[in-house]
Amino acid sequence: MSAAPTAAAPDAAPVAVTRTALVLRHDATIHLGNLEPVLHEHGYTVDYVEILSDDLAEIDPTAADLVVVLGGEMGAYETDRFPALAEEITILQNRLAAERPVFGVCLGAQLMANALGARVYPGPTNEIGFRTVEPTGLGAAGPLRHVAGVPVLQWHSDTFDLPEGVTRLAGSPQYGNEAFAIGNWALAVQFHPEVTPAMHEVWMQASAAELAAAGLDPEALRAERELYAGTMQDASRASFSEWLDGLDR
Repeated sequence: MSAAPTAAAPDAAPVAVTRTALVLRHDATIHLGNLEPVLHEHGYTVDYVEILSDDLAEIDPTAADLVVVLGGEMGAYETDRFPALAEEITILQNRLAAERPVFGVCLGAQLMANALGARVYPGPTNEIGFRTVEPTGLGAAGPLRHVAGVPVLQWHSDTFDLPEGVTRLAGSPQYGNEAFAIGNWALAVQFHPEVTPAMHEVWMQASAAELAAAGLDPEALRAERELYAGTMQDASRASFSEWLDGLDR
């Protein structure tokens, strides 16, 4: 009797693409929030750097596949008070000069603007709450179209001049520069698309004095959250996912 034919070995399982995301964080409560699952879904591992406590001299500005720069309570211009910010700006200057992907949120966007030579300074209001931002024509043609008409969380009192060579993507009645990009590889947004309801509540409780000084009712802000947070989460996920897809292209 002839031997049974040997079954062909199954094809090896495809190796998952692994990318690295280096996240520059200024406060433990101001983290990736709803952006972190999107990074994992796109094959990124996440490594946080604590700007105010880690040794920034060890960072290779161009090594990671993506750098994400998060928010913080300090101003991008407060380098005398927070010397690590000057080191962070140098990291971003080198990263941007190499045209390596960067995504910045709030303070992160302001630090990117500073690194590109633009002025960052106190704005006219301490803007806290859910507000709409209006994409420009070019903004509406890209990932930020998902936030058009969607109230997004604002929590800032600083602003920035638009750096030379970037594309303005969004503005609002109080702040003309809400988002900018360079090509498909650098994106900066002054609002907070990353904030989950749980993060928002932590910020609210930690900022009671700030809210009182601004004449804001915490319960009114919580009511806004109930109305708008879910829609913002969906818009944030769609926008950030599309931008990450664009890096592959």
